[in-house]
Amino acid sequence: MSLRFLTAGESHGPALTAIVEGMPAGVPLTAADIQRQLRRRMLGYGRGRRMQIETDEVEILSGVRHGQTLGSPIALLIRNRDWDRWRQAMAIEPPDAARTTGEARGEGDWRLRPVTCPRPGHADLPGMLKYGFDDARNVLERASARETAMRVAAGAVARALVEQFGIVVGSHVVQIGPVVAARRGQEPPSPEDLARADASPVRCLDPTAEQAMVAVIDEAKAKGETLGGVFEVVAWGVPPGLGSHVHWDRKLDARLAAAVMSIQAIKGVEIGLGFAAAGLFGSQVHDAIFVDEARGIHRATNRAGGIEGGMSNGQPIVVRAAMKPLATLYTPLPSVDMATRTPATAAIERSDVTAVPAAAVVAEAAVAFELARAMLEKFGGDSLSEMRRSYDAFVADLARRGFVNPAAWPRR
Repeated sequence: MSLRFLTAGESHGPALTAIVEGMPAGVPLTAADIQRQLRRRMLGYGRGRRMQIETDEVEILSGVRHGQTLGSPIALLIRNRDWDRWRQAMAIEPPDAARTTGEARGEGDWRLRPVTCPRPGHADLPGMLKYGFDDARNVLERASARETAMRVAAGAVARALVEQFGIVVGSHVVQIGPVVAARRGQEPPSPEDLARADASPVRCLDPTAEQAMVAVIDEAKAKGETLGGVFEVVAWGVPPGLGSHVHWDRKLDARLAAAVMSIQAIKGVEIGLGFAAAGLFGSQVHDAIFVDEARGIHRATNRAGGIEGGMSNGQPIVVRAAMKPLATLYTPLPSVDMATRTPATAAIERSDVTAVPAAAVVAEAAVAFELARAMLEKFGGDSLSEMRRSYDAFVADLARRGFVNPAAWPRR
């Protein structure tokens, strides 16, 4: 069974929608499960006014009955409250010609004016050139990070599946702008540690760095600037053998990297030590394998980030990503007015000073979805009970071979 999802909708359109296909039957799922993750996406110091407008209330339209998935496509809907202000500008039917002519001259509702000064760093200019648009709004409405609300919803569906097998996915922020959080050794934070991340205004586990991050966000806001950063996603309880070494598109690390890189404004992804491994000796990079009677075959380190040869190895999976500063600056950069081909300043769209804490939650959803896909590929099944039988047999076989202790994956 193949798990996939599609999203649709514009930032200021009526709603965001998604279809999640391939979920097995019998997985416990309610709107509250999805809502919990959507609330977490709205967290973070430095967010803009859009988060004060939207409530991101999800509706499950199909594929779930009495709190359990049916094995049929799951349809999700999130209505945009800001749509009320954008009904004319984002109308499906052609607007009144006289009104739009007046708007082009700067009269009336500014939302109807075409966006002709693309923002450096955004999809505006490439999209205008690709599709032949004269108005960048035809591009930016779909390229907007507003779309990630539905990715989080789809990821929450996948999370409901992997949690049935004891897989826990969490994240925390390790850098915003020049401020870097202190790290405690090489091991990733525990699930208990990351459960505390949401209590931080920047989702950072280092209280000293947290204060400095808040200060640098305030500084950037005063200057009309934006800030990027780095976050880390960790998945515990992942069994070995997800993914494969046999083809490039089946490698788990490649799939995770692609999923996280596809999130708006992400410019770099690494697994485990990542780029730091390039400057070390092999003995400092690879995780030695040990065996003893009490623990069986095990590792003392996790520098590989839980993946070797394109496959999970039973250790926590660690994915780190770099997010660039957002493209909308309130002190805008030079641009070109595409209507007149003359120098101009970039358009200003409502934006955040930073969205690194929220992006980490989006990345959790991306990781959870890829892990759910890999679990279904490995253990198959049209229902949760069928999938569980295959999983239990695999874990029991690993235990007999001394590779893993089944108790390492507590079932919820």
